[in-house]
Amino acid sequence: MADYTEKPKNWKDLPPEAMAAFMNRRSEGYLPALLGFTLLSVSKERVVARMAIEKHHLAPNDYLHAASVIALADTVCGFATIVNLPEGAGGFTTIELKTNFLGTARDGVIHCEGTPAHIGRRTMVWDARVWDEKSGRDIALFRCTQMILPKQS
Repeated sequence: MADYTEKPKNWKDLPPEAMAAFMNRRSEGYLPALLGFTLLSVSKERVVARMAIEKHHLAPNDYLHAASVIALADTVCGFATIVNLPEGAGGFTTIELKTNFLGTARDGVIHCEGTPAHIGRRTMVWDARVWDEKSGRDIALFRCTQMILPKQS
């Protein structure tokens, strides 16, 4: 596989696995990499990531901390927003997020898949589902709204 540490021309047209590899390299040293998130597939229609549960993802009660789940889902939706930014956009920021927790985990691996509910010129709305790899049971349903920022002159 090619090395995607530098932004290639037409980077938004990379195949989903190559886009994931590129984004994983760009995440090194930032929160997603520090928390152990790994993007598996990144496209304009769908972003998938995984996280192996480690002690630092847990609350003192030894169950998965809600913030770990939210961080994974928000990261997935953030990468989805990046690959869908309209021409001339300067970036984006989260203006609202909501999570319904349906379960938890203590170990193993969790996955997250983000899909668009709305892609507009000024806002995007993303839905994400987080589930336990072993049982397949849902842990959380997440929704966020992103505001598209103009380029600064």
